[in-house]
Amino acid sequence: MLPIVLAIVPVFLLIFLGYGVRARRLLKDEFWEPAERLIYFVLFPALLVSTLGSADLAGLDIAPMAGALVLAIAVLVAVVLLLRPLLHLPDPSFTSLFQGVVRQNTYIGLAVALAVFGHQGLAAAAVAVAIIVPLVNLLSVTVLERYGASGSPSWLGAVRQVARNPLIIACAIGIVLNLTGVGLPPVIGPFLKILGAAALPLGLMAVGAGLNLTAARAAGPPVALAVGLRLVALPAITALTCQALDVAPVSAFVAVLFNATPASPSSYILARLLGGDARLMAGIITVQTALSMLTLPLVLTFGLLQ
Repeated sequence: MLPIVLAIVPVFLLIFLGYGVRARRLLKDEFWEPAERLIYFVLFPALLVSTLGSADLAGLDIAPMAGALVLAIAVLVAVVLLLRPLLHLPDPSFTSLFQGVVRQNTYIGLAVALAVFGHQGLAAAAVAVAIIVPLVNLLSVTVLERYGASGSPSWLGAVRQVARNPLIIACAIGIVLNLTGVGLPPVIGPFLKILGAAALPLGLMAVGAGLNLTAARAAGPPVALAVGLRLVALPAITALTCQALDVAPVSAFVAVLFNATPASPSSYILARLLGGDARLMAGIITVQTALSMLTLPLVLTFGLLQ
């Protein structure tokens, strides 16, 4: 467990640094929103294109890893939907619970995969992003449009939201460059790698800057349920599905890792835009992020033993 802990600690130190920078007002609050947009629309896509475009995809256990990820998420989606009548939550609050269970923090996932397994881990993590992001975005948007306060049932609207996602577009470009044998072109390839190098440190700091301790203090049963399902149940199910599908060690580690990270900060933005319970979403993200520093080493050690 010690090597995993040593790899995870710097990731969370960057998150704490981001929180401290914002708490101490070293940067104006107005800095963070455009910074997040820069990370999401420019830096992070550059990282995905450069990683997937140059990765040795043939050496990755893609199909079994994809099966393990999708199957585990499907099981948890079914559990949450079956629990809905018993929870007696307002519809907007249910959408935030749902997002808190299915959405992953890709910044933490990529950073930990890189820290533990180097570029091989980063390549597997980029593939995991290509698998998970379209799925969880489609699920989240669909649930928000069905149950959100300002939503309306529309499969077409959900598909449009997913198709416009810059991470999905970046993954598609990177995979096409890789599979066609084109790879990363001269000049453009190094340019994307330089841009992408800034994505993880800035992204992790933005995660810390977005933490909301006020919302976390108001945490109640929905937050506790989201924590248990996201940080414990989902990675445990993922580890079992990896074992059942005989997923290779690095791919299994990455699958468990991504399904053990806290909810994405973008969940809050989606909740706010599509009529979810944004305050509850902020509480879920904050509590999960704090507790994941303790749960990640445990579940990842278990994942490595598969």
